Amino acid sequence: MKTSVRARPPLTHVPLSNRALPSLDPVPPPWPAAFEEVGTARLHIRRTPGPDGVPAVYVHGLGGSSTNWTDLAALLAPVAGGTALDLPGFGYSEPEAGFDFTLQAHADVVTRHIETGFSGARVAKPPARGEAADVTAGGGPVHLFGNSMGGAIALLVAARKPELVKTLTLISPAVPDLRLDPRRLSDPRMAFAYLPLVGARVRAQLAALGPRERAAQVIKLCFADPSRFPESRLDELTEEHGARAGFAWAAPAMARSTFAIFRAWSTLGKASLWSVAPLVKAPTLVVWGREDRVISVKRAVRTARAIPRARLLVLPRTGHVAQMERPVVVAKAVLGMWEHVEAGTW
Repeated sequence: MKTSVRARPPLTHVPLSNRALPSLDPVPPPWPAAFEEVGTARLHIRRTPGPDGVPAVYVHGLGGSSTNWTDLAALLAPVAGGTALDLPGFGYSEPEAGFDFTLQAHADVVTRHIETGFSGARVAKPPARGEAADVTAGGGPVHLFGNSMGGAIALLVAARKPELVKTLTLISPAVPDLRLDPRRLSDPRMAFAYLPLVGARVRAQLAALGPRERAAQVIKLCFADPSRFPESRLDELTEEHGARAGFAWAAPAMARSTFAIFRAWSTLGKASLWSVAPLVKAPTLVVWGREDRVISVKRAVRTARAIPRARLLVLPRTGHVAQMERPVVVAKAVLGMWEHVEAGTW
């Protein structure tokens, strides 16, 4: 007797939920934040309210922070509360001494947060080296989100700790993309910042930029249409850039995380991100902006095909941070995935 194998649904068949969403007018402020202990790290974490049930965890990208998720978290809050982290060295989270800024190191931090970061959802006991955490006390699963570098981090968590992830949403994840293109940089001078002879002078020039100019550069890079970024959000980002200018650890954390991404992209064999992706068991939504200048949309199909239960949504007139530029359609796609997962039709 032959066993029937269910065919994989069309890759780009992404159902959008019809659920009514909260209004984003007026623009909601950032969610409340506090410093929390995550293992030996002390992280700045924003918590979004929501009903009891599966929570969401939001992981930002390189140079980003927890505020990158304000709008999407607001839209999803009626269904799932959650947490948005400032990763070590980003936002307001000072990295602990010896943190190595690899994607796996960041993934370990996210894993510990999922295992211990929710009221009533604590790991029963710390795992011994090489053993899986005992999560019977409720340390997961969660709806895990990641954008850019955070997408690569979330991919590692989902692949290596499948029991912690109910669904996975990847927004322009930082999969290997080694194109040499100055348009991928918020300031073209960054390409010369670590070269011999000229690097020190270039870094000094970049450091002299005001926080609002730096914030505007980031939005120009990451949005297909920077005019869609609300002025109040630019004020918030300017304040954050101004604060980080006073943190001695901020620039080294950015540089070391950047180099770690390039090392990960150059890794071959079983440790390659392309080899890790097929290990993900969770239902997955991959979202990409067609106008993404940071991680090319040409990587979208390969990424979604590599993950067994993934589907792909490519958004026109959208850049690298779809959750910020097109939060409503992203929320509808996420809710559509959640609804179909519950119905067993994803």
